[in-house]
Amino acid sequence: MHCPQCGQQQVSEITRFCSRCGFSMEGVAQLLVSGGIMPAFPVSEGDAERSPKWKGVRQGMILFLIGVLLVPIMGVFSAFTRGALSEGFEMLTALFALICFVGGLVRMLYAALFEQGASRVMLPSAPTNYVPPSLAASQTGSGRVNVLPPATANPAGGWRRPNTAELVGRPSVTENTTRLLDKNTDRDPDQ
Repeated sequence: MHCPQCGQQQVSEITRFCSRCGFSMEGVAQLLVSGGIMPAFPVSEGDAERSPKWKGVRQGMILFLIGVLLVPIMGVFSAFTRGALSEGFEMLTALFALICFVGGLVRMLYAALFEQGASRVMLPSAPTNYVPPSLAASQTGSGRVNVLPPATANPAGGWRRPNTAELVGRPSVTENTTRLLDKNTDRDPDQ
């Protein structure tokens, strides 16, 4: 496989970027297999259905909004009624407030924290920095796009290989100790 931008032959088919110009090679193998036509990825039918997390948050919001509408209406009814009926409306108003406001918030929180979200479908994305070679050549005025600086910007002269004979190593600890032992045995033979 060759890079479509600079023509460099790639080492393997799974190379992600061109070694010469840095061009993204992720979609090139798919294009070569399909004969230069971008493959169409079928959209699964399950995408239209909402996730349980989204449904739970929606249910909590609806319950909360019902509370926003019903609790004031129940409060008005309890204010205009007298006697035992008024006490019943007050209890019903408190019950609706508890169920709708607290229950709606708890349902949204539970859905957001514990329910499974939508599975992400990974579609291959087009490289964002791709400029077709014909456009890149027309922008620079030449047929080839230079990615690296010119060769004269980094001269290679002036470097020499170090002479390893110039380096003097440290004396070995074992050689020094052996030398000292040899001197001691030469001086005192009876020990």
